[in-house]
Amino acid sequence: MELRDVTLREAPQRPGRSYTADQRIAAGHALDRLDVSYVQAGFPVTGETDAAVTSSLAGELDATVTALARPVEEDVTAALDTGAGVVDLFAPFSTLQLRHSLQKPRDAVIEQLTEARDRVEAAGATVHLSVVDAFRTETDHLLSVCEAFPDVQNLTLADTVGRRTPTEVRERLTTLADAGVDLGRIGVHFHDDLGVATANVLAAHDCGVGYADVSVASLGERAGNPALEEVVATGVLSRETAFGTDRSALVPACRSVLDALDEQVDDRKAILGSSVTTHESGIHTAAMLAEPATFEPFDPSLFGGERTLLFGAETGRSGAATLLERAGVDGDPQRLAALLAEAGPVEYEAAVDLAREMGTEEDG
Repeated sequence: MELRDVTLREAPQRPGRSYTADQRIAAGHALDRLDVSYVQAGFPVTGETDAAVTSSLAGELDATVTALARPVEEDVTAALDTGAGVVDLFAPFSTLQLRHSLQKPRDAVIEQLTEARDRVEAAGATVHLSVVDAFRTETDHLLSVCEAFPDVQNLTLADTVGRRTPTEVRERLTTLADAGVDLGRIGVHFHDDLGVATANVLAAHDCGVGYADVSVASLGERAGNPALEEVVATGVLSRETAFGTDRSALVPACRSVLDALDEQVDDRKAILGSSVTTHESGIHTAAMLAEPATFEPFDPSLFGGERTLLFGAETGRSGAATLLERAGVDGDPQRLAALLAEAGPVEYEAAVDLAREMGTEEDG
């Protein structure tokens, strides 16, 4: 399964968020260090910033840059003018969306997509198709789209409103596969409204889909998209695959994207949050000095991150005793109490230095 990062397009869709072209371009270059297959740079017809970002990155990234477009002349022209290698055409097919959003019959939408596809291919670019609200679209109608575009290498099914769960994702994909659809050319696009976007991607991977959309730290409209860092980390740890990315660059690259966009994540954010790999609890710290795996789900260095051990009031006598031992200082009760009183909280190396100083003072 290959990943298409949609951070640059999805993140600006959040209320109150606006990034300069330079910010998004810098974020695109940071993403490129991670070796994702595709970077969806923008929706060019929507404005100069999206067009400029897409044009700039299309000529600079190793990843294939994609531009979003509806199957209408103005959108397709704007996307092609950027020089993007792929034009992502999107349209709805669910009864709900056709009736209340597009006000067109399905046959007319397929005709529009066909004309847009032909124009993109004639210009020398590759076509990707995305079916809006696909997971609420009747199976027969999804099959009609797959049959109408048999040569499209990436036909993405979007859970546009973030309503589906892993069980429902597996059921829908299995139904399509049983009907003869090659899931290797199917992509998935999820939203995290129910908090299961990453799990949905893993479920889709297990079914054999070829592509998945992700975004750094889930940046995207509403609750966001599957977090790139979560998908890659869980892929490495539970599926023995990094989905074509450089796992060792995961944390640094994602943090560089956040820095470029002037975004921050909660300390408790999976993979990227500082609290995830920081430990102060006495039981945890004492055990981790002997073997870090005792209280860690993974070695942070696997993804380019770092472990932080804090020593302070919460460390406890066992951790303090181990610390004094590491410093080559006798851990008598008086020293233990003094170390716990003075350390606080400080990182491991600073705590060892403090313990050594205490031993030197005692010797003097």
